[in-house]
Amino acid sequence: MPRRSLSLAKRLVATVLAFVLGVWVLAALVAWFVAQHELNELLDAHLAQTAALLATGQVVSDGDDAVVQAPVLMHKYQSRVAFQIWHEGRLRARSTDAPASPLAPGAQPGLSDQTLGELSWRVFTAVSGTGTAAKEVIYVGERLSARRHVLVDSLRGTLFSLLLALPLLALAVVRSVRSALRPLRALGDNVAARSPQALAPLAEDQAPPEVRPLVHALNGLFARMADLLASERRFTADAAHELRTPIAAIRMQAQVARGAKDDADRRTALDATVAGCDRATRLVEQLLQLARIDTEEAGHGQGDGSARPAGALAHAPINDLAAAAAEQAAEVQPQLQRRGQRLSLQRPEHAVPVAMNATLLAVLLRNLLDNASRYSPDGAQVAITVATPSGASAELTVQDGGPGLSDADLQRLGDRFFRVLGTGQSGSGLGWSIVRRLAHVHGLHVAVDRSPDLGGLRVRVVWPGAA
Repeated sequence: MPRRSLSLAKRLVATVLAFVLGVWVLAALVAWFVAQHELNELLDAHLAQTAALLATGQVVSDGDDAVVQAPVLMHKYQSRVAFQIWHEGRLRARSTDAPASPLAPGAQPGLSDQTLGELSWRVFTAVSGTGTAAKEVIYVGERLSARRHVLVDSLRGTLFSLLLALPLLALAVVRSVRSALRPLRALGDNVAARSPQALAPLAEDQAPPEVRPLVHALNGLFARMADLLASERRFTADAAHELRTPIAAIRMQAQVARGAKDDADRRTALDATVAGCDRATRLVEQLLQLARIDTEEAGHGQGDGSARPAGALAHAPINDLAAAAAEQAAEVQPQLQRRGQRLSLQRPEHAVPVAMNATLLAVLLRNLLDNASRYSPDGAQVAITVATPSGASAELTVQDGGPGLSDADLQRLGDRFFRVLGTGQSGSGLGWSIVRRLAHVHGLHVAVDRSPDLGGLRVRVVWPGAA
């Protein structure tokens, strides 16, 4: 069974408490060592002071071998403090619990740690004279266990109060983390309570600053989902609207062919049926192309419907515009020849790289050439020019010798299903919509005006910047 991951609140609580506990232990250790050092300094000074006081006194004995015993003062630490006075190598005075042997063999002046039997002592040695000529040696010692006892007693209150504060601190951390994460829980409840159709953006100004990037990302996701759903609805509506007419025409021609008594009439009806199927096939292809473009834009777009900057699709592969134009010109050549139209292509010898998917680049070129051929009369000329002008990575120009468009029609060029009446050509009006959508997705600039050379329409598509 997979191990369940901890919630964000539990992770924060565990992390903060572990950090607090670590700081508490570190503070306790620092306090222990500092207090121990200061206590040793103080008690060592007391040992030295006691030795100095003993050195100023005079030991009086009844006999040469008598040892003066210090009086018992009945203090709880008296048994843990001892002194000895040695004169010319003989013990002349000592405290009650002092041993008979020297506390610090060797008569080295100053502080030292000594072990006598099972007891450890901190000893201060005062010597009058030097070396073997030392006349009087005073030892003042204190058991190290007494020092540890004093240290523990002095720190017990502080450490115990800090230990009692830990549960209160843990409770405060838990409540603080829960309070800090309340906006996240509210955001989760808000998103969970939404219906699948509710794609309105969340209120960013009411969210804490730390949560706003998440809310902004969710709003972007909702916007992209809305664009995808709108694209699907548009595709469904477009397909239902546009396929109704060719399917009805195909059905009518099939009925005519079925009821025709003359072979010529039947063949004419069947030819019209095939032509209707071809028109329906082309319409479906265009609808699928448009849906694919809309899906790509919604999936990678900004989600606000604004125009993309140049190079917005940085992930798009690099392809050669000049080679793609030559390939599409060769593919449409048979279509133009059937109508006696002439096609010219001007392109540089070197490659012209553009940031665009090869399939979408072919779709763009094919629609521009198809429109130029379709709306030009028989025997007209279609010209393609690929160039690399200053300030742009590439420019594609397509001109035709057709009648052109009025200013009012130019304004509507690119609207879905818009067609100029009176051209005598069949179509769905989606070709230019596909071109416009491709330009919008890839940040291209499209300009349409009258061709000064051929008199028809001139379309210029510019890829800004370096590819």
